[in-house]
Amino acid sequence: MKKVIVLNGSPRKNFNTAKLLQEAQKGCEQNGAEVEYFNLYDYNFSGCRSCFACQRKGSITNGVCAIKDDIKPILEKCVESDAIIIGSPVYFSYPTGVFRSFIERLLFANHTYMVDKENGICKRRLDKTIPTGVIFTMNCPEELASQINYPVILEENVKSLNHIMGYAESLYSYDTYQFADYSKYNCDLFDEKHKKEVQQTQFPKDLQKAFDLGKRLTEMNG
Repeated sequence: MKKVIVLNGSPRKNFNTAKLLQEAQKGCEQNGAEVEYFNLYDYNFSGCRSCFACQRKGSITNGVCAIKDDIKPILEKCVESDAIIIGSPVYFSYPTGVFRSFIERLLFANHTYMVDKENGICKRRLDKTIPTGVIFTMNCPEELASQINYPVILEENVKSLNHIMGYAESLYSYDTYQFADYSKYNCDLFDEKHKKEVQQTQFPKDLQKAFDLGKRLTEMNG
């Protein structure tokens, strides 16, 4: 049975990002995978502290960050898993700080400063591929996101995951419904009618894409 780790990098536990991740989890489970789901905001941890314990000669960290804090057990589960799915909303062009902190801790311990002479790039520490899916949600419409280079910025995270984990792909959910009740907020920048229409017509399609992502990742060989 394949083991999958699903990670919510949003502070909201049951809104857009979480709903997409939960649907991806269903896709994994339909293929018989065992899934563990974590809300990253529930854990007390920081990003990489540049201690280089994972890069020292004779290091026995084995691809898991040496820092002993709340997130270490989840990092251990990730490197032992058969697939990872992580999601984050986009705040001011970037994923959440918690998302970035987790990615730093996961990737740096599995990165090396040794040259892969065959490919001319840094060697991977992992001896297997851990297919990884990244889900980004944003209030921004797709056309505007493209104009302000959101995909260019966000795909740098996916490229790093692809190199270190062996495979990564992304899913974008645009123009998301931001508030449960727009009347309670100062937000005349948004047309609630339009937002509701997108929520009713496009978001279900994004949920299906997330489900398909979960299925696809668990069908890959590590």
